Amino acid sequence: MDTSELERFFQKVRKGPRPDDCWLWVGAIGDDGYGRFSIRRDGRERMVRPQRLLYEHLTGRTLTPKVDLLHDCDVPICVHVSIGEDSHLFEGDDRMNMRDREQKGRAGRRGVLRRGLSRKQLAIRSRELRQVVLTMGWDRDAISAVLSGNAPSQPRLFDWP
Repeated sequence: MDTSELERFFQKVRKGPRPDDCWLWVGAIGDDGYGRFSIRRDGRERMVRPQRLLYEHLTGRTLTPKVDLLHDCDVPICVHVSIGEDSHLFEGDDRMNMRDREQKGRAGRRGVLRRGLSRKQLAIRSRELRQVVLTMGWDRDAISAVLSGNAPSQPRLFDWP
């Protein structure tokens, strides 16, 4: 990414105050609940997933279509890529992604549902999260409420990290 593209990219990111917080994408969100970012390559404009673009930029690695980026935080609009322990994204393959999904209880019936949400519900939740961050800033309680699917006033057993 060149400097202007990188600046445009980070205008669409809201970082939490702690080093291990998510970096939430507040740009375009696709129907799958993941972010989209427009880039121009070879005179053509195309949409890419922002987490993949940033991962490639920061690590210097080119991700092939067979390489998945798995979210340690399970927040589809998180783009927190860093070299070291704070990164929320790590490389994997389809098999690792399925194992991660099973271990975190996101498999659903016959793999149709993720996080207990349909594809449409996941997109709605990602857009709600984006809206909360854009209107309220980094409000941990409001973010936690969206991620848990509860009202902000509802008591929680566990806090979001």
